[in-house]
Amino acid sequence: MADSQTVAAYAVHESGGPLEPFTYEAGPLGADEVEIDVLYCGICHSDLSMIENEWGMTQYPLVAGHEVIGRVAAVGSDVESLAEGAVVGLGWHAGYCGHCGSCKTGDQNLCATAQPTIVGHHGGFADTVRAQASSVVAIPDGMDLEAAGPLLCGGITVFNPLVQFDVRPTDAVAVIGIGGLGHLALQFLNAWGCEVTAFTSSPSKQEEALDLGAHKVLSSRDPDAIASAAGTFDFIVSTVNVKLDWNVYVSTLKPKGRLHFVGATLEPLDLGVFPLMLGQRSISGSPVGAPATIEQMLDFAHLHDIKPQVEVFPMSEVNAALGRLKSGEARYRIVLSNV
Repeated sequence: MADSQTVAAYAVHESGGPLEPFTYEAGPLGADEVEIDVLYCGICHSDLSMIENEWGMTQYPLVAGHEVIGRVAAVGSDVESLAEGAVVGLGWHAGYCGHCGSCKTGDQNLCATAQPTIVGHHGGFADTVRAQASSVVAIPDGMDLEAAGPLLCGGITVFNPLVQFDVRPTDAVAVIGIGGLGHLALQFLNAWGCEVTAFTSSPSKQEEALDLGAHKVLSSRDPDAIASAAGTFDFIVSTVNVKLDWNVYVSTLKPKGRLHFVGATLEPLDLGVFPLMLGQRSISGSPVGAPATIEQMLDFAHLHDIKPQVEVFPMSEVNAALGRLKSGEARYRIVLSNV
């Protein structure tokens, strides 16, 4: 392989600007890296947040895209875990330090110096992308590649808490928000064996939520409906990025229940302490998962035929695809295709 690779991509050059054709020199392939020919790349709301610099850490020009499904085109000299031609996935992280306490105990996703795929690194809205082999996972044989990309961020984000907090098949679990994350959470929880309730503000999604695995649907706009669930849930997963009356949702937890955040709401939480103390309830949050957990999630999804509902656009129509995401009308994830 040549010392340097010219990559054709789509990049945004300023906050809120359009994505435009962009080329860059990738440089020599690192000894611990793999180069991936991008087949499909999902668009996540985090890509939109980065494009618009909502989190204040975007570096322009930005090549977004961190839900990559592709084929290994080249491997570094030290890579033994992957071979050319393997079908692989790359999610939020493109590398880890490998030596901190989190990395050494299998929690690479908590590595303080992990390299995000789209923060100071060019992502998957491109023909190729590079990453440390340690952050790249094999895709199970027979998996629907067109729909697999969103599992690498959205899927693992809602699956990881099931593992981290020992959610049991006998637990009653609620999901707040039936969108890109929530529609996957319903499927995973149903297959996990839980009694599943969906909270949604959209009447149009109630029937869909039942089809996706919810056993019951409650309107998040109806205070009486929420009050009727007082003391019901062992675990609640919030997938929304807006401020809600979190005290009301805490009241629906059983003693020792947990309200868990995977949606990146930016407003501080306004919570009364006594309901937490008296019921020994907990509040927590989590990011994406470690590579081993991602592999477990992919195997579980493949076994139970769990997949995101996707709308597919050619990579060349990335701006139209982003517009569809911004509209809030996508059902439920958007995927770009180089195929």
